[in-house]
Amino acid sequence: MKKTEKLVLIISIAASFIAFLDGSVVNVALPAISGELGGGLTTQQWVNDAYLITLGALILAAGSFSDLFGRRRVLKYGLYGFLITSLLCAVAPTAEFLIVARALQGVAGALVTPSSLALIMSRFSGAQKSKAVGVWTAWTGMAFIVGPLVGGFLVDVLSWRYIFAINILPIAITVFLLAKLPGVSREKRQDHVDWMGIVLAVAALSGIVFALIEQGNYGWNHWLIISSLAVGIISLTAFLLHEKRTASPLVPSFLFKERNFSAGNIATFFIYAALPLQSFLIVIFLQQVAKYSAFEAGVAFLPVTLVMFFLSSRFGGLAGRFGPRWFMTLGPLIGAIGVLLIAMTTSSAAPYWTQIFPGVMIFGLGLSVTVAPLTAAVLSSVPESRSGIASAINNTISRIAGLIAIAAIGLVMGTAVTLEGFKSAMLVCVALLVVGGFVSMVGIRNNTSPLNSRR
Repeated sequence: MKKTEKLVLIISIAASFIAFLDGSVVNVALPAISGELGGGLTTQQWVNDAYLITLGALILAAGSFSDLFGRRRVLKYGLYGFLITSLLCAVAPTAEFLIVARALQGVAGALVTPSSLALIMSRFSGAQKSKAVGVWTAWTGMAFIVGPLVGGFLVDVLSWRYIFAINILPIAITVFLLAKLPGVSREKRQDHVDWMGIVLAVAALSGIVFALIEQGNYGWNHWLIISSLAVGIISLTAFLLHEKRTASPLVPSFLFKERNFSAGNIATFFIYAALPLQSFLIVIFLQQVAKYSAFEAGVAFLPVTLVMFFLSSRFGGLAGRFGPRWFMTLGPLIGAIGVLLIAMTTSSAAPYWTQIFPGVMIFGLGLSVTVAPLTAAVLSSVPESRSGIASAINNTISRIAGLIAIAAIGLVMGTAVTLEGFKSAMLVCVALLVVGGFVSMVGIRNNTSPLNSRR
């Protein structure tokens, strides 16, 4: 690997790690935040949701900006924004101030997320690209281990405010490294910013994301959820009509003519619906039925992250050599076997080492086989000049899939967590993973090249 490529990989990992760390570190601090600033459960929910809503709503726009104005520039501004908003969160005098600062932090996170991965896609080629995505997947996944551990320590020993202050040093280092990255000549693009598309996309995604997140608090029949969902659906319809007519669309339709891009995103929907749903189900079951502590339930997933850390880059490299199709086919099926094992063997007591650990390990192996080849297959199938919006589309689909799956799980489990409901819901996860593997087998092709590399 060349020196510049190593620098690109370090920058991309560091930038993504910051965004992912922030998402995982906040949850452990929510009780302390509401304890100091007041507002109870409402404050806790909105400190978390304000970030998720703006991040989900703006990620498509950020992906387009990354393609139009350059990955380095958008990533730099995103990091600056993350630094400023982290400081605002750290010094927040009231709950309302913190919620607004978290919403602004989500805006910055939207700029960082697609740009960091698009930077890899623009600087690597061939088998090295898939391997680089695997390394990126492995290291960024560590944020979900480090976040709760560091966050818990800071909250217990110092203050919840330090969970935001810890962003300052890694952001400064990442910006410093980004300044040292050599630029690349970019062919001048004639595209203009699709402002109408951005407005409609933000309205569509914010309306849908808000409804999916908050329906658990208000219920589907509440006027706020109904109106939010209506705004989202109407805006989405208007967005699709607008995109067909505009000369410079936010989401170019020709991307979906590429088989691996379309099939990969369909597979993403099913696989990433199962991933957060499975972890959500196990965490609440272990605490509410098996009577694990919150810490014990969180540590139950540690093997998944560790397996991915050690194996993701290896499978990413293999997919670069042999093609992604069978990795994307077999990976979800292996994961489904792990989930099925948990569903079939778990009792109300759920002893960890005999009933949870084996299935979790197999599930982690399945994810390791799947994630890097899936990401590389989707992004490698499009022109490099469009990798920003391609990354944003894939990221948006994965987030929406997870929100829909968790929002709808009450239809299977009912209003109370029981052993029977848990097993039924886990079988839904199995079905989602199997469908994801089947879509990959039928839809994904090896050795495909992106459409017109400068289109």
